[in-house]
Amino acid sequence: QVQLVESGGRLVQAGNSLRLSCAASGLTFSSYSMAWFRQAPGKAREFVAVISTGGGRTYYADSVKGRFTISRDNARNTVYLQMNSLKPEDTAVYYCAADRTGAVYRTAGSYNYWGQGTQVTVSS
Repeated sequence: QVQLVESGGRLVQAGNSLRLSCAASGLTFSSYSMAWFRQAPGKAREFVAVISTGGGRTYYADSVKGRFTISRDNARNTVYLQMNSLKPEDTAVYYCAADRTGAVYRTAGSYNYWGQGTQVTVSS
């Protein structure tokens, strides 16, 4: 079956960097667009970034543009989220998601598979 496993989340101080990884299995990874979402306590899940199947197109939420970079390695079936200049408001559980249509949607309902999430906590 399809599995998405996130890793890399931890407690960091504001201004520091983190790289999240999401390892995929059970699917033809290169045919799926991949995205990162996040959910802070008491808030709805929100879009962070998406990358097309080949990696040539990326889109970001305004709140992370210029600080976060999404990338993928189709040979390793892995998508990454490089997060720089972290802020306390970036604190959330980060989820990766896969869309079999290969489109680059920003809405959570468009995604077929989800990981279990990894906690990122940014202290001030």
